[in-house]
Amino acid sequence: MRIVHMKSLGYTARGVRLERIRASPLWTESGFRNAHPILPGLRDPTASMPTLTEFYFGGHRRRPAQPLPALDPRDAWRRTPSTGLRATWLGHSTVLLELDGMRVLTDPVWGSRASPVPLLGPKRFQPVPVPLEAVPEVDLVLISHDHYDHLDYPTIRALAHRAVPFVTSLGVGAHLEAWGVPPERITELEWWESYELGSLRVTAAPSQHFSGRTLKTRNATLWSSFAVRTAQHAVFFSGDTGLTMEYAQIRERLGPFDLIMLEVGGWDRAWGDMHLGPVHALEAVQLLGNGVFLPVHWGTFSLAMHAWDEPAETLLELSAASAAQLVMPMLGEPFEPALVPQRITPWWREVACMDQPLHNALAEGRSGPTSTRQGAPGA
Repeated sequence: MRIVHMKSLGYTARGVRLERIRASPLWTESGFRNAHPILPGLRDPTASMPTLTEFYFGGHRRRPAQPLPALDPRDAWRRTPSTGLRATWLGHSTVLLELDGMRVLTDPVWGSRASPVPLLGPKRFQPVPVPLEAVPEVDLVLISHDHYDHLDYPTIRALAHRAVPFVTSLGVGAHLEAWGVPPERITELEWWESYELGSLRVTAAPSQHFSGRTLKTRNATLWSSFAVRTAQHAVFFSGDTGLTMEYAQIRERLGPFDLIMLEVGGWDRAWGDMHLGPVHALEAVQLLGNGVFLPVHWGTFSLAMHAWDEPAETLLELSAASAAQLVMPMLGEPFEPALVPQRITPWWREVACMDQPLHNALAEGRSGPTSTRQGAPGA
């Protein structure tokens, strides 16, 4: 039996695609680079990188005791959103966006592991609320970068059979084409480049991260955030990123945003320059203009040493003192940013309370089952 699906390791760019990569101002002899110096203080100099043993076997409460509560969104999807904009978080960074009659699927991952190895690597602890085949036809698939928890081989293979265009970062198209997506359905964007489909406009924007599916292909492809806009609505999707002042420029050039989707999980003090985490995510929301904030990249895989619910609990605690309009819908729960109520119900505690020991937030007597504040909607 083959332990590694070699195709899932990905493919390197050639021909015209490689020429375009080498012409990018972000390209160096060692691969793509981040455009600006990293902000001071993002990486804790006292924090050491986890060893492989610590990453796979260390930490505390890295998985919930059982699957989290989730909703089946199919009935809601059959109804047109009353405000024209609706989002459904399906786990990790996978979100189905509905903007004025157009559907966009971000970083679709239905696979069981964020790994090329079927028996090793981070395993999904939270099922997707709906099978991929039950997702309605989408108008566009958006891929931020080529890490395994964002670019999933079995999911792309399945989506390749649908007549849907893919928009992604420069170089990532080599993977997509090799996995069966016709080249005419692939658009690769450099930062600040745009793609238009009917009333929809997608613009790639800076992020602070890295790429690669093997050690030999590190930074061979670009990583991006994206602004998705129609004439009536705009959504920002971070992909993976550390905190960057480029978010202020993104707000000026591509905002304002009705919905801001930022990664909050899978972070570590030693990786603070490459992943936001909940604290820096709140700073990023402010730089982006304080639109409704949907946290993603949590509650699905254990990709760091922190407890599985730490991002959610930290956001719930800190958002009350910020201007962030935090919304935390249940997995599979469609919501319209213009209609979300001002009460956040910590639905994830239904499982957290079953963990042993109990969550620190409960033991320390923090807020009860709901937290209400002005300007903090929740689903």
